[in-house]
Amino acid sequence: MKILNKELNGEKNNMETTKKNIVITFPDGKNSEFFKGISGYEIAKSISKSLAKEAAAVEINGNLDDLKSKIENNTSINIIKRNDDEALELIRHDCAHIMAEAVQEIFPGTQVTIGPAIENGFYYDFSYKRSFTTDDFQKIEEKMSEIIDKDAEFMKEIWKREKAIKFFKDKGEKYKAQIIKELPEEETITIYKQGEWIDLCKGPHLPSTKHIGKAFKLMKVAGAYWRGDSSNEMLTRIYGTAWRNEKELNNYLIQLEEAEKRDHRKLGKEMDLFHFQEEAPGAVFWHHKGWKLFQSLVSYMQKRQDDAGYEEINTPDIMDKSLWELSGHWEKFGDTMFTTEAKEKKIYALKPMNCPGGMQVYKQGIKSYRDLPLRMAEFGKVHRYEPSGALHGLMRVRAFTQDDAHIFCTEKQITEECISVCNLILSIYKDFGFENISIKFSDRPEKRVGSDDIWEKSEKALKKAIDASGLSYSYNPGEGAFYGPKLEFVLRDAIGRDWQCGTLQVDLNLPERLSANYIGEDGSKHFPVMLHRALFGSLERFIGILLEHHAGKLPLWLAPIQIVIANITSSAECYAKEIFELFKQNSLRTELDTRNEKIGYKIREHSTAKIPILFIIGNKEMEEKTISIRRLGSDKTETLSIEDSLSKLLDETKPPGSIA
Repeated sequence: MKILNKELNGEKNNMETTKKNIVITFPDGKNSEFFKGISGYEIAKSISKSLAKEAAAVEINGNLDDLKSKIENNTSINIIKRNDDEALELIRHDCAHIMAEAVQEIFPGTQVTIGPAIENGFYYDFSYKRSFTTDDFQKIEEKMSEIIDKDAEFMKEIWKREKAIKFFKDKGEKYKAQIIKELPEEETITIYKQGEWIDLCKGPHLPSTKHIGKAFKLMKVAGAYWRGDSSNEMLTRIYGTAWRNEKELNNYLIQLEEAEKRDHRKLGKEMDLFHFQEEAPGAVFWHHKGWKLFQSLVSYMQKRQDDAGYEEINTPDIMDKSLWELSGHWEKFGDTMFTTEAKEKKIYALKPMNCPGGMQVYKQGIKSYRDLPLRMAEFGKVHRYEPSGALHGLMRVRAFTQDDAHIFCTEKQITEECISVCNLILSIYKDFGFENISIKFSDRPEKRVGSDDIWEKSEKALKKAIDASGLSYSYNPGEGAFYGPKLEFVLRDAIGRDWQCGTLQVDLNLPERLSANYIGEDGSKHFPVMLHRALFGSLERFIGILLEHHAGKLPLWLAPIQIVIANITSSAECYAKEIFELFKQNSLRTELDTRNEKIGYKIREHSTAKIPILFIIGNKEMEEKTISIRRLGSDKTETLSIEDSLSKLLDETKPPGSIA
């Protein structure tokens, strides 16, 4: 169906017949003809009044734009409604603008700096004579509601650079003036107005303030240096969250409450697993129980990798700068690498990743096509400099262990090897209680090594493999590794949060850069394909995710301490010790608690420490040669003979995949 602007504009003069038509393609593949310069809003209105009312923005060739922006060329569009997922970022961005206006109205003299939308919300950085606190939130939120109720239109204007600089300088907004000065000369200066309030912004925005709604809440304040430089002024950053409706907001706040209860840092202390301290920022001090958990993960993975045909290797933690230059990592990650200069004036770097080291092992000796695929796994400790403000328990550290593997194969073997890796990853996540897993296909980033031809070849190979696997996936454009495209495996935890963990990457660049080869069937040298694979990603981070997913109540086979034997009476102490020795000899991770404390106190303490099983031993159990078993989260006990208890728990504590 063809729709002409005559109907939309209500004008039927002869001049319209001279206007040039453009073709608009809709998401369903249908085309319609419109006059050049039509807006997304007008197109929505031509379809239905209800769509125009619900419309929040327009997607033009995949890019979000203001609903009233003029469309000048043939293009594909999608009308974004307020309840669509794509509108959420706009709601949050607009909320940041509303908050900034509210703050400046309540606190005259406040300077605004930057205010982006972020995951789950937004923030804005302010300069004021004092720091803002959470005590200010109620006033700011009330003022934000007033501004939203005005239903002011978001108006876009293009200003000359000089005009914009002068305007903000005259307002006393030195930070905004500085931002404009530092923009590239070719950059268009876009200004947005909401009523009388004006801000520098690229956009896009919703049609008006009322479209934002009232499903927002200010969350916290933090200090933030201007431009992230500690030599600059400390600003106050106010964080907020915003959602499409009250239900989404309430669900998010409930999730936050649950997340706080599950915080791995809190659980790590209660369970006596690990700690951090200032002398080693971003590095974990593992306690005995935490290291038991860490080693259990490693042992499990070693078994799974052995079964899948991997060889385990280990490479040096520190290597000469020249190797990192050759691999391309120095150019890409040089700023985040820890380096040292040795006495011979050579510069060495702590490895930020394991790939170049694994390649050196591969290069030892002549390899034939008959040797491929060659699967090399490594639990390698890597170091990357993360800003101190970004560090977050086990989730964001500077020193961590990657469960890397590098598979060297021929091009013909790519699909089969990729399918095997995908199946292995999904099987492993299931063993740890993760059932909801999504996969993202990430293609070439802006900054990368290798030719476009090689990238095209790599992307086609990976896509062929994931398609052959039959697994569903989504696209994550531009987020590939700097040397090749990748699959990202995203876990959804028990409270609905997503965590990117495992990766699989196809690399046709690094083998050539590092002169790795094999002898093909034709007798000549060829470069192998290098598949980079991580299952947990980082063991430290995965432990943090596990703790929060299970709220500290780890599966019995994984718990660092599986059983605590606690006596009720002193007369039962010898019997408790007897049971302890028996279960310990059978490789069950068991502790003995014979302290002179009431049994209720012992139960509460061990429950807080998330011990899965308590053996309650009193005179009755001693006389009958039984064990009273109490499980974490239950106030009931089960009484069994020693033999039955041992047999049952030996079966329950077997890692997944163990042979009876």
